[in-house]
Amino acid sequence: MWTCKNLWKKLAPLARSSSTLCRQNARGVLLNNERRLPLVPQAHMSSGTPGSRGDNNLYYLLVGATCVGGGFYAYRTIKGDKERYQERINEIASRPNKVVPEQPITEAPGEQAAETPQEIAPVTEDAPVETPEVTPIVEEVSPEVAAVEQEDPPTTPEAEIAPESVVEPAPEESVGTPDADPVVKSEPTPVAGSLPAETAEPQTTTETESAAEPATVAPAEVPAPTPVEFPSHAPYLLIGGGTASFAAARSIRARDPGARVLIITDEPDLPYMRPPLSKELWFSDDPSVVDTLRFKQWNGKERSIYFQPPSFYVSPQDLEKVENGGVAVLTGKKVVHMDVRGNKVTLSDDTEISYDKCLIATGGIPRNLQVIERAGEEVTKRTTLFRKVEDFKALDKVSRDTKSITIIGGGFLGSELACALGRRSADSDLEVIQMFPEKGNMGKVLPEYLSNWTTAKVKSEGVAVITEALVKAVSFKDGKVEIKLKDGRVVKTDHIVAAVGLEPSVELAKSAGLEVDSDFGGFRVNAELQARSNIWVAGDAACFYDIRLGRRRVEHHDHAVVSGRLAGENMTGANKPYWHQSMFWSDLGPDVGYEAIGIVDSSLPTVGVFAKATAKDTPKAATEKSGTGIRSESETEGTASSPVASSTPEPPPVLEQKDNYGKGVIFYLRDKVVVGIILWNVFNRMPVARKIIKDGEEHADLNEVAKLFNIHDD
Repeated sequence: MWTCKNLWKKLAPLARSSSTLCRQNARGVLLNNERRLPLVPQAHMSSGTPGSRGDNNLYYLLVGATCVGGGFYAYRTIKGDKERYQERINEIASRPNKVVPEQPITEAPGEQAAETPQEIAPVTEDAPVETPEVTPIVEEVSPEVAAVEQEDPPTTPEAEIAPESVVEPAPEESVGTPDADPVVKSEPTPVAGSLPAETAEPQTTTETESAAEPATVAPAEVPAPTPVEFPSHAPYLLIGGGTASFAAARSIRARDPGARVLIITDEPDLPYMRPPLSKELWFSDDPSVVDTLRFKQWNGKERSIYFQPPSFYVSPQDLEKVENGGVAVLTGKKVVHMDVRGNKVTLSDDTEISYDKCLIATGGIPRNLQVIERAGEEVTKRTTLFRKVEDFKALDKVSRDTKSITIIGGGFLGSELACALGRRSADSDLEVIQMFPEKGNMGKVLPEYLSNWTTAKVKSEGVAVITEALVKAVSFKDGKVEIKLKDGRVVKTDHIVAAVGLEPSVELAKSAGLEVDSDFGGFRVNAELQARSNIWVAGDAACFYDIRLGRRRVEHHDHAVVSGRLAGENMTGANKPYWHQSMFWSDLGPDVGYEAIGIVDSSLPTVGVFAKATAKDTPKAATEKSGTGIRSESETEGTASSPVASSTPEPPPVLEQKDNYGKGVIFYLRDKVVVGIILWNVFNRMPVARKIIKDGEEHADLNEVAKLFNIHDD
């Protein structure tokens, strides 16, 4: 309408002037009878043919077109408003309504008889009844309760009941007399589909599952259990239940205290830390560590692998109702489809959940060797791909029931598991074998001399190490798994642990239309960890742009913490780039450990500076001082002094190799600039290493730089 009005204002003066001019010409002709009426006005303002009254036709055409256009615009506007209003009403109507459980009532005998069997729980025939005039009290089960279990056994052993009902004497709930009838009562069980039980107690079967056959039970129809209700909308939706998701949830709640955060994970467990699965848990003396998942750190303090107990979280059903928001975890559910335009995801059971902002922290899937995948079912079921809690439990059982385990892989995970199982083999007849294609343990990360020393350390733990081993074929013969190498060697074992790397989980990329990096893998994001305007990616699955070292993808615990925290801040409007250099660490038992930062690749030139170690230069001593076994958590952003380069340029020093490397610093260089640092048995110096990489300067004498780490102090 506004456009039509402006058009009329422009054309109306033109039309009026044309009409006025025509009338003046006609009046002049009538007064001067000696002149004929001209066919063409002296100042013709019409685009039509002369004498065709085109000026008036144009006037009428413009007015009519303006009216038609305005009416059509008004029609479309009103129709669109109606459609949007109806969509909003349908969305509100589709949300689950809160069901108020009915209050228990006492009914007359005549009314009770008229009820259907589905509404009344069965009453046992031989239950004790002293006053037949008093009617039993019936408490109906709320529709929100998905399952029930028996809390107290019945007073009479012969009186067995259906799983939905429990017969127990309840004089305090009677109608007022001490001789009241027993109360027939349905005990609801809290919904357990979303939160696991306490981590310190293994799950056990209920009493009703182990009860004898109900010989005296009256027949009754059992109503179908009501499925657990999920929130239809989550302002903050986090896909994945690992370290990155939990760090993001804490960051979101810190900046937005009333935020409602929903974490969806396909694992049955609450968010937990993965490093202890290959480190401290194996060195625990507690025989129930597999069930409790609690362990003693190197400093002797005990803790759980779970970040928070179940009481910390909100039930998914209550997430939309809690006053101050909270964090809910939906366990055992996998997101299989993501609609980016519609801002919603679809779960494996076809449930749809909409979101305002979403984080993808799906982590990765352990790689497997193709020769193992093609070897058949017998080999596959004797192979462990180590990643989750259930993998730790399974491998712990295997290590106690078999005589031989072979670990394929010489990286961080393979070397840690080899040392852990080798230490356990000292108290049993377990044979532990480790094989890898490199010349030494962690050959892709450590310089050759340090890799060889590490290999000797692993062998001293009771592990048979096979280097330069390329697996050609795997088969199952005579009750043993047979591994054939390309050089003709054959290894027979009972079980295989494949620790050959991690494949980022990017299944959602196709349905979401997100870009996957062709070089590093993972979801390609910017420096703010954004894949779309309201979608972020963190953890192992994020291929991010490091403003200092370029595009990278990192698979370590500390990176999951840092990237998850940054993603959570940016989801609440921080818009911060990723500048923090995350670190990682690995321990070969309580006596040897190292921390690293930046790009550590054995193909790069390295310079190492070492010193004699003391009793305090061990992971155990470091955790005793810091008070935590997860060293990335105790890491501080302390002020580190800038290293001062020597005034006289000198070539990089050549390390004099020795048989024992107590403690030291290894610098990784690219174009004469330090891009990575490993602190070998040197702890609590990571802020210094981070500043050296951040400065990005050339250093003529790295011996002087190494002094900043105080490696020569006793």
